[in-house]
Amino acid sequence: MMAAPINSAVLVQARLWIGTPFHHQASARGIGTDCLGLIRGIWRALYGAEPESVPAYAPDWAEATGRETLLDAARRTLVEIPRAKARPGDVLLFRLKQNAPARHCGILSEGGRMIHAWSGYAVAEVPLDPAWQRRLSHAFRFP
Repeated sequence: MMAAPINSAVLVQARLWIGTPFHHQASARGIGTDCLGLIRGIWRALYGAEPESVPAYAPDWAEATGRETLLDAARRTLVEIPRAKARPGDVLLFRLKQNAPARHCGILSEGGRMIHAWSGYAVAEVPLDPAWQRRLSHAFRFP
């Protein structure tokens, strides 16, 4: 099954961020970003202004509040799809702890890989290995 045409553009944009250092709450290609900042930067490149402002958040915000803030925002902005239908260029959400809110995201790429920003590392394209697959909670497509 082919991905939506937008997916190719998403992958092009995501790969431009590879090597950007991790920086909590940032979204500046080549300067610093976190996982959400990567998605926000891709949105800006494709559509212009972000659809909503992002409030300040702590590194453990999801566990601390117990609210599905990231999931709710994704549902307001992106198009939810079944995880099994995710194609390269789609946004993946992850629960880092079982039964905890989703608090990490990345972009699915070809060959069972993903592009994401992870604390302590630059944006990278890495295998979507079994540990990540177990944590995958939702999939979305850019509109």
